[in-house]
Amino acid sequence: MKKKKSKNRILFYIIAIGCLAVFILILLSSVLDIGEKLRNISQYLEYGFYALVVLLFYFLILQPILIIVCSPSLSIVTTMDPTDHRAIAIYKKVAKNIVKRNELPQEQIILLTEYKNKEELLFNLQYVFEKSVKKTLNRYIIHDAKTVMISTAICQSARFDMITVFTINLKMIKELVYQCGFRPSMKNLSKLTVNVFATALIAEGLENLKLEDIVPKSSLDILNNMPYVGTALESIMQGIANALMTIRIGCVCRRYLFSDGAVITKEDIRRAAYKETLKMIPLVVSETITFFPKRIVRFFTKKSDDTVTEGE
Repeated sequence: MKKKKSKNRILFYIIAIGCLAVFILILLSSVLDIGEKLRNISQYLEYGFYALVVLLFYFLILQPILIIVCSPSLSIVTTMDPTDHRAIAIYKKVAKNIVKRNELPQEQIILLTEYKNKEELLFNLQYVFEKSVKKTLNRYIIHDAKTVMISTAICQSARFDMITVFTINLKMIKELVYQCGFRPSMKNLSKLTVNVFATALIAEGLENLKLEDIVPKSSLDILNNMPYVGTALESIMQGIANALMTIRIGCVCRRYLFSDGAVITKEDIRRAAYKETLKMIPLVVSETITFFPKRIVRFFTKKSDDTVTEGE
């Protein structure tokens, strides 16, 4: 049984590394393609573009991966003897990180700084996660889902959608890990990597999504008579679909973080993730749709205020 689990873990590692390698190759292909076009304009412009890509790759992909991987894994600690000095050190480090990185009520700060023994500290950590940290993580998930929806709805490039979804989902996982002060187990991180890569590929395919695939013919005839409405709806539907998958990845990651030390099945994680995704998506869609009108109103209000000031 242990040998089978070990083989499955190794298989997940290999698949996750393969997904990252394939994504890097796709990214490199796109970069070289753009660089070749820029070379026709100016060789210095091409070199500047490559330098910018290297910087973006470091800050948007490599740095988040390093932060995630270098964070302590609490799931490993929970299987250790509580008297083990390594476990004790990680408990204290996680508690310190949570106090530092989250705005906690004073009574919860006391729970993580004043305790009688290590078992009590672990219990307090779980309590604070459920009461406060979980809400913070949900805010990050909703914010990144909105970013995915806006960017993929506006941009009409399938390859750019794929890269955007991958980087934002990776950033979201990094933020969740950073706020918690620890990461999921390497096996669960491998599963998340596969999910992120699959979501990015789906985002690329969603660029070909058409209204006739999802809208009844009677409604489609009405929309075809309204210029630009059909195209706008297609873009919005693509954005919503990408946001939906982003929320699901965030919820799964959060479940891994909260339940890594407990006995929990894959079905429990999937079921809970789907339920929470369905709860969050209406909020994401409503906030995103109202985002543009608010910006437009602010823009014209500012312009009219400036005109009045000049007239005076």
